[in-house]
Amino acid sequence: MVTDDHGRPGTAVGAEHDSAGAGGEGNGLVRGEDGLLRPPWAAVDPLLREYYDTEWGMPVRDETGMFERISLEAFQSGLSWATILRKRPAFREAFAGFDPEAVAEFGEADFERLMADAAIVRNRAKIRATLANARATLALRDRGGLADFVWSFRPEATPEPRTFAEVPTQSSESRALSKALKREGFAFVGPTTMYALMEAVGIVDTHLLGSHRRGTSGVWAG
Repeated sequence: MVTDDHGRPGTAVGAEHDSAGAGGEGNGLVRGEDGLLRPPWAAVDPLLREYYDTEWGMPVRDETGMFERISLEAFQSGLSWATILRKRPAFREAFAGFDPEAVAEFGEADFERLMADAAIVRNRAKIRATLANARATLALRDRGGLADFVWSFRPEATPEPRTFAEVPTQSSESRALSKALKREGFAFVGPTTMYALMEAVGIVDTHLLGSHRRGTSGVWAG
């Protein structure tokens, strides 16, 4: 599995899968052995398929869940999502389950511990950003909290892509969210990363028309 130039799960498909038939012709979806249509990135690796089938695009409305997703999207920048997903248990252990109160208390000893932890992505700027983002998350509590803040940028309509070429990489809302989060002290929250976040937490539905996951979040019609 690879990611495209924008960090979105990209296209790596195994030879054992056929192109989509009825309902998915020509749009790049892949029909699995179970008969369900998925994007190529979710069609081969069992871990990625499980993530696509059960988690990606489902609503996240709690503070810890949103803080974790923002943190992981930041760490994913320049890497494949498969790498981050496989390291997620280690990330959760290293960052106290992404409890923002706990992470906000991390000091230099914790920073050095994280930089020495080979089980996670040891990137100095990304680790610093995660610690700063935890403190910024706490500061948002008196205005409804991080999750409500992010969800306030939900657009009036979601894309209805038929092909991968029609899936946006950012939007006016993701650009506005990026600017708003930066004003609140967040880092590694560029507009493309924030669009990927909006996809991941259900704020937009970019499942291709024909995918078995299209419309399953309950946020948007299919």
